[in-house]
Amino acid sequence: MDTKTNSHIMRVPVPVEFSFDECLIFLNRSSQENLHRIQGERIRKLLRHEEELMLMEISSSPQHLNIEFLNGVPSEEGRTAAAQYVREWFDLDTDLAPFYELAAADPILQPIARHHFGLRILGFPDLFEAMAWAITGQQINLTFAYTLKKRFVEAYGKSIVYDNETYWVFPSYREIAALEVSDLTPMQYSARKAEYIIGIATQMASGILSKEQLLNGKDAQAIEKELVAIRGVGPWSANYVMMKCLAITSAFPIADVGLHNALKVQLELEQKPTIAEIERLAENWKGWEAYATFYLWRSLYE
Repeated sequence: MDTKTNSHIMRVPVPVEFSFDECLIFLNRSSQENLHRIQGERIRKLLRHEEELMLMEISSSPQHLNIEFLNGVPSEEGRTAAAQYVREWFDLDTDLAPFYELAAADPILQPIARHHFGLRILGFPDLFEAMAWAITGQQINLTFAYTLKKRFVEAYGKSIVYDNETYWVFPSYREIAALEVSDLTPMQYSARKAEYIIGIATQMASGILSKEQLLNGKDAQAIEKELVAIRGVGPWSANYVMMKCLAITSAFPIADVGLHNALKVQLELEQKPTIAEIERLAENWKGWEAYATFYLWRSLYE
C-alpha cells in the first residue's frame, strides 16, 4: 500500500478515475446520517480499531486523500487500519477503466457514467454493519431505515465528543450478540428483523461468519449461496452485501426498487421494467452489474 504518513496526517493515493466531489454528494444524501459528518469539502468519521477510537478528517488533494487524526496520535496498527478502511470505503482498489469502456458502449449507462465520472461505490468495510444495514432496509423506505439506524447506533455504538460534536461508530457484533429481541423492538425494529440482526451478530461472535471466510477462494456464486443460507438474508440482501462490502463488481441486486425506478426514468417508461426486461438490459453489463446499479441509483438524485 503506497501510503505516506506521519503521526497525525496520512496521504492515501487515489486512481485517476476518482472524484471526491461525486463521493461527497452520495455521502451527503441523508440528514439523519450519524456515522459521518460532512463539513464543506471534508468528511469527519470516527473509526474503531480494537480498542482505539480514531476521529478522522478526510479531505482531497491532487492524486491523494488526506487523513488527519483529530483526537490524538493513533498506534501504528491504528494508522494502518485507518488507511485500509478508507481504501475500502471509497473502493479505491477497483480499476474502473473496464467499466467506463463498457459504459461508453451502453446507451443507458453512457450519459450517467460520463456525467458522474469518478464516482465510486461507497461501501461498508465492516461486514456486520453491511449486513445489519441490508436487513434494516428490507421492505421499508430509506428515510425510515435511516431513522432505525440512528436509534440503533446511538443506543449501542461507541462515541466521542470533539469540538462539542458527538461522533459515533457502528455497534460491534460482539455487543449486539448479547442482546435480546426485546432490546431492539422498542426502536421500531420488527421482531423478525431484530432476530435476524442478533442472529448474524451471534454467528460472527462465534467465528462461524466473517468477511475473510466469505472471500476465501470462493467465486461470486458460491458467496451468494453462502449468504442466502443465513436466516434473514435473501438474494437482494446477499447481493447488496457483496456489492457494498465485499467489492464484487458482478453483484446484482436486481430486485432493488431504486434500480427499477432509475431505469423507468432513464428509459422514459410509463411503468417500471420487469425483471425479465432488466435481465435483457443488463446483458451489456456483465461483470460490472454492481457499478451499473450504483450509477443508476446516483441518477435518481440529480
